[in-house]
Amino acid sequence: MDFKKVNMFEGFKLETQKFNNINIRYRIGGKGYPLLLLHGNPQTHVMWHKVAAKLSKIFTIVASDLTGYGGSEKPSTDENFTNFTKRDMASVKVEMMRKLGFQDFFVCGHDRGGRVAYRMALDHSQIIKKIAVLDIIPTFDAFNSSNKEFSSGYYHWYFLSQPSPLPEKLINANPDFFWKWHTNRIKEKFFDKEALNDYLEYFRNEETVRCICDDYRAALNVDYFHDKEDKFKNKIKCPLLVLWGKKAKIEEWYDPIKIWQDWAENVTGNSIDCGHYLPEEKPDETCNHLLNFF
Repeated sequence: MDFKKVNMFEGFKLETQKFNNINIRYRIGGKGYPLLLLHGNPQTHVMWHKVAAKLSKIFTIVASDLTGYGGSEKPSTDENFTNFTKRDMASVKVEMMRKLGFQDFFVCGHDRGGRVAYRMALDHSQIIKKIAVLDIIPTFDAFNSSNKEFSSGYYHWYFLSQPSPLPEKLINANPDFFWKWHTNRIKEKFFDKEALNDYLEYFRNEETVRCICDDYRAALNVDYFHDKEDKFKNKIKCPLLVLWGKKAKIEEWYDPIKIWQDWAENVTGNSIDCGHYLPEEKPDETCNHLLNFF
């Protein structure tokens, strides 16, 4: 489906360009200080369609597919999970914003995009001026506090990170079934038809599934250790907003503000009365929090 024909991002340009030798799909629109929006798994940048228009009245919005996801390139990897560590993904986004003319910017990331965002803030502290993360705690803390509930509720962290090609073959046998099973925390009614079409179109691509698995393999094998090196040593210096779903697992399992205070010097945040997919379940509340913060 050509989303240039779907009135979800009116006034935005849909582009694909090469950054750090990887082709990245993104949309850009609006005016004002730049705000980069990063999506999570198993979605694409289209997840921001309910908030992008309002945000673009104040900010120049860049909503981008992560490496390997959606319409972005599906690069190969190696034993070090090159291209799929959050450090690698963050570097691509920094280069993208630089080439688009933005030497510094705000960033907001949901789910996997939140992990790219906070790695960006740790590695590029002079560039990131404010950061918001949606419904996550840091990878290091998530793995370190893993228990029966985590292993059951976030089973996919361990399933997707299994050696290739086990998870890929199982998922690709029926990708639509897996996608809908995985996102059943909030049921399909929160996903607009056009957005769901975009998510499923790309998830049916076997290379997308391979890249998603490599993303999770990188988390277990590399990102965890990058986080371990930074905790208590290299704090996020810019203001950090933490939002999470009151009906999702972060609320049930953690004290997210307290956890993030170990990682950042200036942390604020609160829950929103929804599940995991804040910008699609509660777009008005999510957008208002982002506008007030940024």
